Amino acid sequence: MSTRYGRSGGAIVNLSSAASRLGSPGEYLDYAASKGAIDTMTIGLARELATEGIRVNAVRPGLIDTDIHASGGQPDRIERRAPLIPMGRRGEILGVAHAMAWLCSGEASYVTGAVIDVSGGR
Repeated sequence: MSTRYGRSGGAIVNLSSAASRLGSPGEYLDYAASKGAIDTMTIGLARELATEGIRVNAVRPGLIDTDIHASGGQPDRIERRAPLIPMGRRGEILGVAHAMAWLCSGEASYVTGAVIDVSGGR
């Protein structure tokens, strides 16, 4: 990807989580900490690679309708936590995908080091 090696540059989009901001006390502290590391890596790598034509950003989903909650033993987690979401509902996978696609597009050509929340305001 690097222009330093004759390529045309590109975009990297990391997948973080709103848990990195919220800490997930009593539930998924280890998960939150690992996603906090993703946020830090995104910002640092964006600064390292900017001169090589590579943009690095991240998307930080909130409570999204996926199987991760059931696989973690809490299939009703989204319903229990929905009242904490300002928009009052869970997110959909497509909302996250659209944010990631935008960050990869030419429309985001001046965006690097950003961590975009897709979390319903939470």
